[in-house]
Parts: sequence; C-alpha cells; structure tokens
Amino acid sequence: MIVQIAHLYATACLAVVFFQFALIVGAPLGRWTQGGQHLGRLPLSGRIVAAASVLVLLFQALAILSAAGFPGLGWPRWTGWAALAVSVISTVLNGVTPSAKERALWFPVVLVMAGMAAYVMTSTIV
Repeated sequence: MIVQIAHLYATACLAVVFFQFALIVGAPLGRWTQGGQHLGRLPLSGRIVAAASVLVLLFQALAILSAAGFPGLGWPRWTGWAALAVSVISTVLNGVTPSAKERALWFPVVLVMAGMAAYVMTSTIV
C-alpha cells in the first residue's frame, strides 16, 4: 500500500507540473495561482516562480518515491521529510490565499497530497 500511495503522490505532483507548464507558456490562469493577483497570464516573474515550482514538485515526487523504496532511488531519508514539509507549507498557504478560486481548487488537492506524503513517511519509519 505504501508504494501505491507514493505513486499516487508522484502522479499528483506531475499533474501540478502540467498546470505549472501551462502557466509558463502563458495560459490565462492567473486567478487560480500565486494569490490570484493576475486576471489572465502571469507576468514574467510569475512564470519564473512557476518554473521553480516545477523543480520543487519533481524533487517532492522523487523524494517520496525514494522513501517508499522505489528501485534505483536511494535518496537520503531527510529528502522525504523535506517533501512532506513543503507539502504541509503549500497546504497552509493555499488555505489562507486571498484568491477564492485558488483556495477552492488547490487547498483540497494539496491537503490530500500532504496526507499521502505523511502516510508514506510515517509508514516507513524504521
């Protein structure tokens, strides 16, 4: 069950990566991200943040997969805890965002993701 939850977590990370790619290429989704400060496309600074988010999300996915014992990934255990911490921080930030649209979409998504990361990390304690 741990491996399956880790795979679901990684799949959710990839789904968010695709959303970030849409932002990077100029999709008019500004109300759904980064506090909802932009009506349409994100400015360059927002797109840079989206690009950085892609790297963080890929790190999170790989760290949780590694913690679950995915073959070929022998990452240090602390990386899984770091991924969980980022998930929890993301949950808090999406819960308090001034954008109702962002909160309605992303809070439940990142809450479930944080729960999956927590399950993997607490279930694999040696």
